[in-house]
Amino acid sequence: MTIISFIKFMYMKVYDYEGLLTLKRRFALYIEEEFNMNQMGAQPIFILPEGTLRQTGRDAQSRNIAAAKAVAESVRTTLGPKGMDKMLVDSIGDVTITNDGATILNEMEIEHPAAKMMVEVAKTQEDEVGDGTTTAVVFAGELLKKAEPLVEQDIHPKMIIRGFRLAKMKSLEIVNSLGEAVDVDDAKTLEKIAMTAMTGKGSEAAKDSLARLAVEAVKLVAETEGNKVRINKDDIKIEKKHGGSMDDTELIKGIVIDKEIVHPAMPKRLQNAKIALLDVALEVKNTETNAEIRITDPSQLQAFIDQESKMLKDMVVKVSASGCNVIFCQKGIDDLAQHYLAKKGIVAARRVKKSDMEKLAKATGGRIVSTLDEMSGDDLGFAGLVEEKKLAGEEMIFVRECKDPRAVSILVRGSTEHVTDEAKRAMDDAVLGVISAIEVGKVVSGGGAIELEMARKLKEFAQSQHGREQLAINAYADAIEVIPKTLAESTGKDPIDLLAELRSFHDKGKSTYGIDVMNGVAADMKAMGVIEPLKIKTQVIISASEATEMILRIDDVITAKSGGGGMGGMPPGGMGGMPGGMGDME
Repeated sequence: MTIISFIKFMYMKVYDYEGLLTLKRRFALYIEEEFNMNQMGAQPIFILPEGTLRQTGRDAQSRNIAAAKAVAESVRTTLGPKGMDKMLVDSIGDVTITNDGATILNEMEIEHPAAKMMVEVAKTQEDEVGDGTTTAVVFAGELLKKAEPLVEQDIHPKMIIRGFRLAKMKSLEIVNSLGEAVDVDDAKTLEKIAMTAMTGKGSEAAKDSLARLAVEAVKLVAETEGNKVRINKDDIKIEKKHGGSMDDTELIKGIVIDKEIVHPAMPKRLQNAKIALLDVALEVKNTETNAEIRITDPSQLQAFIDQESKMLKDMVVKVSASGCNVIFCQKGIDDLAQHYLAKKGIVAARRVKKSDMEKLAKATGGRIVSTLDEMSGDDLGFAGLVEEKKLAGEEMIFVRECKDPRAVSILVRGSTEHVTDEAKRAMDDAVLGVISAIEVGKVVSGGGAIELEMARKLKEFAQSQHGREQLAINAYADAIEVIPKTLAESTGKDPIDLLAELRSFHDKGKSTYGIDVMNGVAADMKAMGVIEPLKIKTQVIISASEATEMILRIDDVITAKSGGGGMGGMPPGGMGGMPGGMGDME
């Protein structure tokens, strides 16, 4: 507005003296503002560097929710016994085929920051429990989906978060009350847990035998501390080798080392092994100081070689004096030392990983030795058999028949590399599921039974609340029903009818009824043996709820510029070019 137009506009509003004074004051204020703007050059103030992308308010929230929902939708079809697999091809052409949620999200090159938070949900679930990764991500995505209409109704995100927190606490209370006790001696129940974890994965055909191996392995390494059972998942080493059948998978009461015996003259099979674990090299080390040796006569050279040979021979003598006939060395073994060891009939492997050395110590009862001078027979471990076997074209050393192993190995076999990879992931889930059940001491029914019961009781709980939190609690209850709904959809039958039938069972107090996916009916999951550790459900509730709360609190997304423009070349509002989604991921 120019000064003239301003005067004309104000003159039309003035009809008396007081109005004229008001006009004068306003005109003076206008002139002052114009002067200040001219002094500043009327230039806007830039805070962020050029090229920075910024999304604020409702736009930022809707885009974050869309990204998170896209991640959840990408893994939703992998849920349940009829879950489908995803084929993931990385930038160098390596192929991964799996329906494991955590593996899928790890392999995908996700750029969107909100989507990365969903990946963290899967990683946390994988690290803490092993199974339930898909459930956690799908539930988190559905929570955000149900929260979106509430945000559009101008309900403040903080009010939604408050309602979700109330629902989370109530859900944990409900699921704990529905848990049934289990202990380390209840092998039958533990096997059902392992089988449930493997259902829908590539190893399902051999799940009975694999479940028994998983339970047996966990029981071997379980330690009782007072009234609690402690199990270190790292004490169960799961190795994989293709070229066989899944039925060839075996539990070794000892450790499998992916190494070969260092010298061809050493025996490939040795019974009643007395094992030395060395964290010291059997080779002549270079001096730490710069030194130069001048040799002026051939005899001096020979003397130098002889002295080096003597030092190596002395090392071998010290080792053999302990009474050992097998050596696992974390560092190197000189070729000449290998020769001397072979002459004494001692089997040796070198450059064994530190983690494997620690497992060998637990399995054999030996101690890792850092100096040869103090080595004795008390440091040795024992194994009934040490042998080298060739599997899939590679040698492996088997340390078997340990007396009281505190660490064991499961060697997973499969017909092809991809089949073996998926079988190993299934075995990981089974072992971690059994560990979680024993540590917490409670199990719940699977097949969506526990989720539907939680939803039913949450809706009852919502009636006792007042204000807008009630809407958020009902939204939480609706979101948790996505698990039985997804299972019902995978049956091929009408999911609405199936869920209605399931709700009627739960209204009658049959809280263990869930979706029998294979037959497409509502059935008693407990009677069918479809049970899961309580820890899976509690971790799903906690991880998904907290990730949802964090995403809902964001109302401003500032993306710094990079070489590709934006975050790693990410177009605004999308992930890898997919509208609200992730690349070309199907």
